[in-house]
Amino acid sequence: QVQLVESGGGSVQAGGSLRLSCAASESTYSMYCMGWFRQAPGKEREGVATIYSGGRISYPDSVKGRFTISKDNAKNTLYLQMNSLKPEDTGMYYCAAGAYVSLSGGFWRCDSKYWGQGTQVTVSS
Repeated sequence: QVQLVESGGGSVQAGGSLRLSCAASESTYSMYCMGWFRQAPGKEREGVATIYSGGRISYPDSVKGRFTISKDNAKNTLYLQMNSLKPEDTGMYYCAAGAYVSLSGGFWRCDSKYWGQGTQVTVSS
């Protein structure tokens, strides 16, 4: 059974923090890579964090130093800690899992097969 359920989104002011959670089924949680993606209105979906190959982590430059991806193996849960949030971080955030990663612009992106339903993050200035 494939299951990815995100939670933790909300509205914050610029400079604030949020922590997103993604509860996964065991089969999904054990896939080669898991990642967080976001999509703003009118824009393409973009990856913001990947954890893969047992613990390697990758971020694009746009969030490096502000976002932290982590896993809790006891809970089959993926997290995204987001600090120093900016209005441009606004979007729908999705948790995903897949079997491959691909490199683009220095960021290892999870080529995701399974997706959650998303959780909205809104950052106001």
